[in-house]
Amino acid sequence: MNSLESLVSLNLIPQIGSVCLGRLLKYFDKPQEIFKASRQSLESVVGCRISENIVSFDTRNLENDLTQAKKAGLEIITLFDQGYPQNLKPIPGAPIVLYVSGGITEVDSLSLGIVGSRRASLYGLSSAEKFAAELALNNLTIVSGMARGVDTYAHRGALKAAGRTIAVMGSGFNHIYPPENRGLAEQISKNGAVVSEFSMDTKPLAHNFPRRNRLISGLSLGVLVTEAARNSGALITVDFALEQGRDVFALPGRIDTCVSMGTNELLKQGAKLVTCSEDILEELNLSIFKENNQVGPELEENISCAKEENVLYNCISHKAVAIDDLMEKTSLTNSQISGLILKLQFKKLIKELPGKHFIRS
Repeated sequence: MNSLESLVSLNLIPQIGSVCLGRLLKYFDKPQEIFKASRQSLESVVGCRISENIVSFDTRNLENDLTQAKKAGLEIITLFDQGYPQNLKPIPGAPIVLYVSGGITEVDSLSLGIVGSRRASLYGLSSAEKFAAELALNNLTIVSGMARGVDTYAHRGALKAAGRTIAVMGSGFNHIYPPENRGLAEQISKNGAVVSEFSMDTKPLAHNFPRRNRLISGLSLGVLVTEAARNSGALITVDFALEQGRDVFALPGRIDTCVSMGTNELLKQGAKLVTCSEDILEELNLSIFKENNQVGPELEENISCAKEENVLYNCISHKAVAIDDLMEKTSLTNSQISGLILKLQFKKLIKELPGKHFIRS
């Protein structure tokens, strides 16, 4: 059994997480040595129950899981791999392994989680889509849970803007949930990643979703709640975000609707009030990049791959700008800019003023 197989096996055993793994590795040094250890040695580190689960582990479960993952075209990333997400590694209880459809790259270290109610109003849904699109155009990866409601619209917004998005599941890949989002999962895999810490056959049970929520915040620099009732699961993500030292943003909602009570309460408790995507970019110290198209070294690779549409959008602010100025800022031709402006207007991200001047919507 090699290191990868050992870590996947440990992930398949109940009660073993990264904290327990850490204790084991302090004693046994390498993951594969854990399965060679005696029951007595294991008990001295993790107690009787977990020791029994390790000693009695059936390797057929490992073979079945790896076979199914390979058949599904998934990559399995372990806690000790170089490709493990930078934001996720330091959080308490970081997952031992991640099953990934698509790919997680260095640019995804600039990510924002967007969450909210499954039964959101049109305001909550449209806001999630709008903010996701605008932030994706500013080269932020949008992270959410692919649930019904706000999550789905957040992913769609990022995809409409040709941006990157990551979906974190609360089940294994043999049980895409909700089932109607199977097509969405395929789209996300082509423009980011679908991720799960659960083995292939894990069903979408209720107790899995809080674990999923900690990964949404863990992968992100901050979390935006667009709309949530008092008992919304999105507020669990907020709790994890605060524990992990992430920023929490919230949209104000109507005071006479139950679906906004959670977000309004967050604002009273100190969440950062957001009315436009610029509020988030400024709080994350990305406003210089957005307004002046200047980036630090960590964003150079991202910008070099950015699409012309993103570059143009970054040069349009809430101050009117003419096409000639855009040509000078972007080095794009008049015809290129005209075509890109039409796309941005279609997405309702910018609007035209008299005299062929443009501002953000």
